[in-house]
Amino acid sequence: MGIDRLTRRGFLKRCAAVGTAGILLSNRAMKIRAGDKRPNIVMILSDDQGFGDLSVHGNSNLQTPNIDSLARDGAIFDRFFVCAVCSPTRAEMLTGRYHLRGGVHGTSAGVERLDLDEKTIGDTFKAAGYATAAYGKWHNGSQWPYHPNARGFDDYYGMPSGHWGHYFGWKLEHNGEIVWGNGYIVDDFTDHGLDFIEKNQDRPFFCYLPFNTPHSPMQVPDSYWDEFKDLPLEMRNRDPEKEDVDKTRAALAMCENIDYNVGRILKKLDKLGLADNTIVIYFSDNGPNSVRWNDGMKGKKGSTDEGGLRVPCMVRWPAKIKAGTKIPHIAGAIDLLPTLADIAGIDIVGDKPLDGMSIKPLLLGTARSWPDRMIFSHQKGKVSVRTQRYRLDNNGALFDMTVDPGQYKNIAADKPQIAANLSAALNQWKNEVLPEPIVDDRPFPVGYREFPVTYLPARDGIAHGNIERSNSAPNCSFYTNWTSLDDKITWDIDVATAGNYKAQVYYTCPQPDLGSTVKLEFGGSSTQATVTQANDPPLIGAESDRVPRGSESYVKDFKPLEMGTITLAKARGLLTLDAVNIAAAQAMDVRWVVLTLL
Repeated sequence: MGIDRLTRRGFLKRCAAVGTAGILLSNRAMKIRAGDKRPNIVMILSDDQGFGDLSVHGNSNLQTPNIDSLARDGAIFDRFFVCAVCSPTRAEMLTGRYHLRGGVHGTSAGVERLDLDEKTIGDTFKAAGYATAAYGKWHNGSQWPYHPNARGFDDYYGMPSGHWGHYFGWKLEHNGEIVWGNGYIVDDFTDHGLDFIEKNQDRPFFCYLPFNTPHSPMQVPDSYWDEFKDLPLEMRNRDPEKEDVDKTRAALAMCENIDYNVGRILKKLDKLGLADNTIVIYFSDNGPNSVRWNDGMKGKKGSTDEGGLRVPCMVRWPAKIKAGTKIPHIAGAIDLLPTLADIAGIDIVGDKPLDGMSIKPLLLGTARSWPDRMIFSHQKGKVSVRTQRYRLDNNGALFDMTVDPGQYKNIAADKPQIAANLSAALNQWKNEVLPEPIVDDRPFPVGYREFPVTYLPARDGIAHGNIERSNSAPNCSFYTNWTSLDDKITWDIDVATAGNYKAQVYYTCPQPDLGSTVKLEFGGSSTQATVTQANDPPLIGAESDRVPRGSESYVKDFKPLEMGTITLAKARGLLTLDAVNIAAAQAMDVRWVVLTLL
């Protein structure tokens, strides 16, 4: 990779924007503010970035010098494992426990929520006196007390649900209030992280930055896309005929944007003199979200093969971790909570047994021996198990990952005892952890004094009759095609506090369809309103997509229809939104019902 190529792709320009501290530590003698001060922690989690989406792992299609520097100046894991999809990985990082133990078994419609009796890494560090914040994609529950503000994070900005429909200056949430974002979404999350670090530089802090890229929709600023849109790809997937080259280009452009923002964080730590005693962790939540180069591994996002589970992980802590540390031992997201608590010398909040273990000795180079452990991976009933050497897949095929990292040769017949032992362990794990069938009967909570506003999005509702989602994936969808008096939307809610609530329905309705009256009802109490003001904004998103999107809905600017006051009993039941009359072709499109405890 020569200087001409770097210059052509704008690399030097971006280095200048970040500052050299993001590329090389400008001052290796940076001070530790107090000799024994507990370390600060910055945890950066990318979304749908594969092991192969970094130059440090050999991908010459892109340059990620800031992320690569974490490996050069700290430790890099060669075999770090997470879950096959987003929410489960987040749950395992938060708790140190396999995601199924905490009730997380999907990514939307409520099944992404982390059980309320689970304690999180935020709870642990907050209890120890750390300032805590999370900026980005939460994806483990939206309503209080599933909300990040209730799970140990004092400040939260981002989207509590999963994937989002638009990445440029769109609506997000700040501590329960819907606000407008500022610019490109990952830049925006980083801005909040930088502000938090600056404000808390004189006390220990835990800053969690769960970025939401390169998850689709494939949107990235022009300055990055222009470098990649016509770029010949030197590295291709092992099945190149299955690769969407333009989607690969978009994903890599998004990864370079992430790298730019990692550089901004490193520069801030450098400038404030915090770098030496700040642990910076970087990892991803699952394998790549498309078929692209991934070091020859089998599988991608959604798969319990190696390519769906093995992700980048780098940890930099200049005060303690030797530069250039390489860790070949298997580890995973379940290890982060026990490791960081161990390093900080703090007690883990909660009394549930952990599945993860402290890997502090690997990071500090003090391990004299290490167990040959097993890490189990689950997705939609499929389970595989990984040891240091072997992987047993969900079909019972055994692979020697040291000589066959691409999982080409099933050696179960050649190693029957190993296959039998791993199969027995896998079945025991399934019997203990994986309920059959999985049943989720948790309602959506409403009405807490400490968090009086509850958003009930279309994602969490059930449509009846002709009503349809704006796209197949619920997370950022809205309801449309409300054409009949037999149509309705229901939410299974549990009201924590009896009382009066201000009710709003966020709607759109074109001028010709004005005049419908809709009713909100719960437990015999109801309120209704007539749509008298047109709100017919355009759908937004397609103009920023670099490749056609799949399941994410386009978005539009919904406005509140004031429904008046509804009295809710302290009870569980169905909150129902239906129509008293439909004046024309349709009643309205619906994004949220919002209930505010008065």
